[in-house]
Amino acid sequence: MEWPELEIDEYEKFILRMNPPRVVIDNATCERATLVKVDSVNKQGVLLEVVQILTDLDLTIHKGYISSDCGWFMDVFHVTDCNGNKVTDDGLIEYIQQRIALNHQYPRRVGVQTAAEHTALELTGTDRPGLLSEIFALLTELRCNVVAAELWTHNMRVACLIYVTDETTFGPIEDPERLLRIKESLCSVLKGDKDGKCARTDLASSVTHTDRRLHQMMFADRDYESVDEGRLCIQEQKITIENCDEKGYSVINIECRDRPKLLFDIVCTLTDMEYVVFHATIDSDGEKAYQAYPFMLQPSHLIVIQVVAIYLAVFYLMSVDTWYRNTISVM
Repeated sequence: MEWPELEIDEYEKFILRMNPPRVVIDNATCERATLVKVDSVNKQGVLLEVVQILTDLDLTIHKGYISSDCGWFMDVFHVTDCNGNKVTDDGLIEYIQQRIALNHQYPRRVGVQTAAEHTALELTGTDRPGLLSEIFALLTELRCNVVAAELWTHNMRVACLIYVTDETTFGPIEDPERLLRIKESLCSVLKGDKDGKCARTDLASSVTHTDRRLHQMMFADRDYESVDEGRLCIQEQKITIENCDEKGYSVINIECRDRPKLLFDIVCTLTDMEYVVFHATIDSDGEKAYQAYPFMLQPSHLIVIQVVAIYLAVFYLMSVDTWYRNTISVM
């Protein structure tokens, strides 16, 4: 399989040579998995960037050891491909190394939609049967061509990103009055007749990674606030907070059934909630996942950490069977 070449001009190459991240792909240490080792200067969101790259390449992360100290970031991930095999394709190995290295300097290049080619619409509202069909029918009436769409539903709420073009020019829609009319019409469809919670429509204000933006939209909807804390431990899935007062930190411990994108979902949420992950351990035995995230403890932070725990438990752990993702591409 051929992997796309990343465009790097001479100035970017010079910057990378001055302070490059070190990315090592190790197939000798572990019999069952490939080790991806990343050492680089630490910065906000660097962990999410690496996890996002590996997830976007359909690699499964079975174990992880995250550590950052004195401004330096050191991670080790045990990964396999979608078939459970080691990563042995030389082209893919080189692509992973280049992409992680380049993304540390220019994160906007990785995993984003190209804003110049279409108009991105953001929708949040109450889910109901036939909603997506109504939205697409309305966009057709408004002379919009749907290029792609991705939606998540949870707890009878829906968040959706729809990429559209003008049906005549096949380019982005730029007329402000027309864009306002599209937003208002979509909001009316989302509200329906009995929407007890607000519906929102908006235009994507910047180029962003689709999954990351959907995380932010679902979190902003705050449907987890109505959940009883007693549901934090259910069946084989649980999340606990361990307070280590004498050491000045708390630890969020997660034990749940493993699934694709679990680590990405959790790290994305912690990043969007402005929590910096300095250390973490990730493990999986194939059926269950075990993760631990220490946080520096301050008295005012305890309630916030509990909110983080509730959100993670409800949205990502307990709702494995009820949280629905769907991606739609129109050629």
